[in-house]
Amino acid sequence: MQGVQDQVWLKMWKTNSAELREKAVLWRTQNALTRIERPSRIARARRLGYKAKQGIIVVRMRVGAGGMRKQRPTGGRRPKHLGVTRIKAAVSMKQVAERRVLEKYPNMKLFGSYFLHKDGMYYWFEVILADKSHKSITKDKELRKRIH
Repeated sequence: MQGVQDQVWLKMWKTNSAELREKAVLWRTQNALTRIERPSRIARARRLGYKAKQGIIVVRMRVGAGGMRKQRPTGGRRPKHLGVTRIKAAVSMKQVAERRVLEKYPNMKLFGSYFLHKDGMYYWFEVILADKSHKSITKDKELRKRIH
């Protein structure tokens, strides 16, 4: 059963609403990895284990779309700098986003992530992380079970 908020997001995606396009314009100007105060899709975040408490953070990750369709330049360049080595056909954009966030926050544990928006250039995901050594997380039985 979908919640009301999930239905609103679904309707926004299907109609490509102006509100969502405006948000995407703002997100494009921000860094690829942006820590945010609260989730955009709160119902989805709660299903993944999000709680509004210290030790749990939400990160919006932007991943470049169309990695496998990009023509590889020949010769004279280092493969690392071509932008073709990190996105593989068998790995979803969601997994790429999660991996890049975990590289930035190595002390955090992944709770999950969900799709936000995509346009011709980028995919956006929100990733929920928990600090396994934070006092408020270790005291919470439910969260402690999920982390360890």
